[in-house]
Amino acid sequence: MSTFKFSREVILGTIRANVPKQQVEHPQIPVFQHPDRPLKSEFERRLQQAGGASHDVGTMAGAESKLMTLHPGAKVICSAVPEIAGTRRVEKVRDPHELADVDVGIVRARFGVAETGAIWLTQEDLVVDALAVLSQHLIVLLDPDQIVGDMHDAYRRVRLDETSYGCFMMGPSATADVEATLVHGAQGARSLNIFFLPPHSAPPAN
Repeated sequence: MSTFKFSREVILGTIRANVPKQQVEHPQIPVFQHPDRPLKSEFERRLQQAGGASHDVGTMAGAESKLMTLHPGAKVICSAVPEIAGTRRVEKVRDPHELADVDVGIVRARFGVAETGAIWLTQEDLVVDALAVLSQHLIVLLDPDQIVGDMHDAYRRVRLDETSYGCFMMGPSATADVEATLVHGAQGARSLNIFFLPPHSAPPAN
């Protein structure tokens, strides 16, 4: 059997010689029909499947009460949101290593995706990107009106030209070995709770 050897220049030259002359437009992405069920309930169902949980807190007082219920022993609560002060403000963190002792991190997501139960977080939301992965537990505030139907809708809202970092997060960190044993918290947050809370909610009454 004869073996043919081609140089890199020959291969690339052949490809260039056979590039179609006619320009072809990118296919248009259609607008897909969404299920009739409410987006919020679909988001909650998918989030639960991914190992997360959601809570209707309504007010800042409700959010702080639920926080204490979920994590009564938390000593370091690092907050990136104005609604909850926490014990440490992420704006004062100068080195990501300072987040190694965070019990609970609190951030606000730009939007959620009903199809997957995922949330979209940017550098502006996290302030310090490591907050999302070094926190033992993560609480995410989400406006229930900011839930889109699917990933097609989500990517229409993603603006990578306006941020240096962004990611979709779906539930807490998880990994599974060849024996199909699922472990949460292997490489990141051990739990993820979504608090449904619109921004600028009224402060608790004195």
